[in-house]
Amino acid sequence: MKHIYRKGSSPNLVTFLLLHGTGGTEYDLLPVAHRISSTSNVLSVRGEVQENGMSRFFRRLEEGVFDEEDLLFRTEELNGFLDQASNQYEFDRQNVVAIGYSNGANIAGSLLFHCKNALRGAILFHPMVPRRGVTLPELSQTPIFIGAGMNDSVSPPQETKELLTLLKGAGASVEVNWEHAGHQLTHSEIDEAADWYKEHFLS
Repeated sequence: MKHIYRKGSSPNLVTFLLLHGTGGTEYDLLPVAHRISSTSNVLSVRGEVQENGMSRFFRRLEEGVFDEEDLLFRTEELNGFLDQASNQYEFDRQNVVAIGYSNGANIAGSLLFHCKNALRGAILFHPMVPRRGVTLPELSQTPIFIGAGMNDSVSPPQETKELLTLLKGAGASVEVNWEHAGHQLTHSEIDEAADWYKEHFLS
C-alpha cells in the first residue's frame, strides 16, 4: 500500500495510523497528526480504491451506502498491512492509534468493529457506522474520540449517536466533540482531539 512512515522521537510513543478522506492523499493528515503529537511515529496510508479519480479506502454503492464485501476485504487488507509495516519499521504493533477523517474514519471504525486488538485507540473525525448487525469485539481497553458536526449532511448527527451507542455497548470509552459545523475538519476539533490524546496516552 502506498504510504509514508516517519519515525518519532521515542520508541515508547504510539504510532499514528493516518487515514484520509475521499479524494485525499497520504499527505493530508500529516499536519493534524503533528498538532496532536509532534513526537509520535506516523504511518500514513493512501486508499487504493478509485472513485471518479478520487482515492478511497473501500468502494461504496452510492452516497452513504457502503459495499460491505469490499469493506470487509479492505479492512482485513489494512490490518495485514499494519502487521507487515510494524515488522518493516520496527514499531510496536500493539501501540497503534488511528486518526481518520470521513472515509478514513470509516475504515478505522471497521478495524474496531472487525479486528480485535488492531488498534489501541482511535480518533475518528466525522465517521459513519461502518456496518450494522454485527457483534463487536470487546473494546474496554480502547479509548475513542469522535469529532462530529451538528450540521454535517454527509455524516449526520444520528450516525454519530448510533456509532457512540455501538462502541459503548462493546465497552469502549468514547468522547464525542460536537462542532457547530458541517463535514469539514475544524481547528477546534483537532485541538480537542489533542487534549483527549494527552489525557489518555501521555498522562
